Amino acid sequence: MTLLAALSLLLVQQQPADLVVLNARIYTADANRPTAEALAVRAGRIAFVGSARGALALAGPRTERLDLAGRTVFPGIVDAHAHLLGLGQALRTVDLVGTRSYDEVVARVAERAKTARPGEWIRGRGWDQNDWADTRFPAHEALSRAVPNNPVYLTRVDGHAALVNAKALELAGVTRATPDPAGGRFIRDSSGAPTGVLIDGAQGVVGRVVPAPSATELREQTLAAIAELNRWGLTGIHDAGVGPEGIAVYDALAREGRYSLRNYVMIRSNDSVLDAFMRRGRQLALYDGRLWIRSIKLVADGALGSRGAALLEPYADDPGNTGLITTPPERIKSVAVRALKAGFQLNVHAIGDRANRMVLDQYEAALKEVPVADHRFRIEHAQILHHDDIPRFAELDVIPSMQGSHQTSDMYWVPARLGWSRSEGAYAWRSLLNTGVVIPNGSDLPVESPNPLLSFHAFVTRQDADGYPAGGWFPAQRTTREEALLSMTVWPAYAAFMENESGTLTAGKYADFVVFDRDIMTVAPEEILKASVVMTVLGGKAVYRR
Repeated sequence: MTLLAALSLLLVQQQPADLVVLNARIYTADANRPTAEALAVRAGRIAFVGSARGALALAGPRTERLDLAGRTVFPGIVDAHAHLLGLGQALRTVDLVGTRSYDEVVARVAERAKTARPGEWIRGRGWDQNDWADTRFPAHEALSRAVPNNPVYLTRVDGHAALVNAKALELAGVTRATPDPAGGRFIRDSSGAPTGVLIDGAQGVVGRVVPAPSATELREQTLAAIAELNRWGLTGIHDAGVGPEGIAVYDALAREGRYSLRNYVMIRSNDSVLDAFMRRGRQLALYDGRLWIRSIKLVADGALGSRGAALLEPYADDPGNTGLITTPPERIKSVAVRALKAGFQLNVHAIGDRANRMVLDQYEAALKEVPVADHRFRIEHAQILHHDDIPRFAELDVIPSMQGSHQTSDMYWVPARLGWSRSEGAYAWRSLLNTGVVIPNGSDLPVESPNPLLSFHAFVTRQDADGYPAGGWFPAQRTTREEALLSMTVWPAYAAFMENESGTLTAGKYADFVVFDRDIMTVAPEEILKASVVMTVLGGKAVYRR
């Protein structure tokens, strides 16, 4: 530290606090001071955590005093696997989450079509055939009859499949003669004609003719998504796969001071994009810690719900199908080697046990070629694991980044996909924690709701909001509440190389915290999801108030 910087720091430390929080139940997530009753904030960072006496000692005549009347404070919650632009788009498209039948999907799209311009693409997201009485994939005919003149593109809840109508297939030139692309497939009827359901790589065949959103639309979507996240108590996310256009919008908004979120961005990678960002080098704590760009995202397989997750053995309900590998193993290794040499982190989506094993194998090969001690490579989701591969995460220092709410959304149909014995390796949080790794928690929003308490509750109970099943789904895999809190605070900070800046309410770290109206660490399990956010604070400033 230069003399000038040291003098500047000393001057700041001598200033009165900007904010003092009093009369609170504060969970710091810091083992050295787990709970406190007050804290003080100066220049966007925590200046003191402890007693009311200590916090008030830093107050001056202009210090804001915030009496929380016994409410509960936690460090700012971080969603360790999210899609910010996906949420922004979902907030502005036809909402299909929770639809109970294909007829309901068609009705919602038809209603939107009444106000659509001629030829305008109609987008929707959130359908899940597993929630319908008929759990087979739909076919486009009913949708095409209801909306014949506007192309329709409806993304499945997991983002790994889509349903399109006849107009969209026509514009994309998809016919019965169109071959399945690498890493994807068109679901076809008995005659070989495409039904309109696109799995993984097949989405791109139609997606290429869907008009890209303008920069203005991306800005609007980003701002709407950030406001929605702040409303749920989120101060940070790990943004799982963003292209250069999205990153440019983030950069512009952050430069303008309109970015009330700390975003750890994973670059969506092709070689030209990687070349550009690696030449630029790691970008850390831009715009007062709003943007961090030092990681890369790849996708190894599809999703379990659409039977695209790559499995070691065939699907129990689809014999002969073992899922899809969407990125070849040699590509994963080559990007891993480049990342290790450039000091970047690599995070690979892998859901099925075959995909997880493949990624671990390629990580191991890359690390033999380029030995790095503190690489913190991640596997995103790590949903289905063979028991032989569970200890390999710790052996290779790989972080399993998992989403609690996926377990409670998927548990109803996972045994049908996998059979009962393989289901024991699904969402295996306790088995992984027992090996010594950490598990940063998230939602995969907009696949799941942004509400972080859904994943907290899932980690603790392995039950849905109605308490099903009694005792929890494979209850031996539950975590403690303390671990669940770490999974949303400390462990995401570590997984993003941000542990010196965030994750705990500790003097010197960012003053990011959330206030709840009840104590989720002590209430009965069935009360956890009734808690609501009173206030979200980023850098000492409220970005949401109820």
